[in-house]
Amino acid sequence: MAKKNLDLKNKIFEAYSDQVLEYEKEPKSVFLFCKKNEIIESDFYQHFSSLEHVKKAIFVQFFDNAFSLICKEKNYEAQSPKEKLLSFYYTFFEVLLLNRSYVLFSLSATENKMQRLMSLKSLRHSFKEFTSTLIEQGNMHKQSRFTKHPEALFSEGAWVQLLFLLKFWIEDKSDGFEKTDMAIEKSVQTVFELFDNTPLDSIIDFGKFLWKENFKMA
Repeated sequence: MAKKNLDLKNKIFEAYSDQVLEYEKEPKSVFLFCKKNEIIESDFYQHFSSLEHVKKAIFVQFFDNAFSLICKEKNYEAQSPKEKLLSFYYTFFEVLLLNRSYVLFSLSATENKMQRLMSLKSLRHSFKEFTSTLIEQGNMHKQSRFTKHPEALFSEGAWVQLLFLLKFWIEDKSDGFEKTDMAIEKSVQTVFELFDNTPLDSIIDFGKFLWKENFKMA
């Protein structure tokens, strides 16, 4: 039964993304979507409450795929929080690359920034849970409670970082998205320099990088 449910969810994800790319617009209703893709409507509602729910869940699936892949690495548990975050980012953007056409359409279908952020609401929840765990692990190595960092605050900062990297990747025109890889490395380095209370050099370096790339993309 579990495999059957997973197969149906994956079918819905694939059908939804294929349909919006083929027609360059989102389906108008669950009824029409199910009819076109030969899905029993009651089965659809076993998994999703609406098409908007599907849209949000697709980005969670991207997260889950990336997280599943990094967890399968032999030395994952032994990695530092910084290494785990780097590994996640590189893998996550590889997953996004496989679905770049859909991501570009989904995040550019509306000019309303709030609506675009709503599409990422469920992703935000999953990502903040992941980064909160990393922050908790980092705090375990800090002896003084005064040097420990609030998980909620820093996980929110990590979410802002992910949004920045996502925007950077969308606009990146470099070969093999090598500039996105540089942005990932420099931004993660800066975040963990802040986390370890030695930020100055990395902040200056990262700031120069952002200024240079934003100037080019303007």
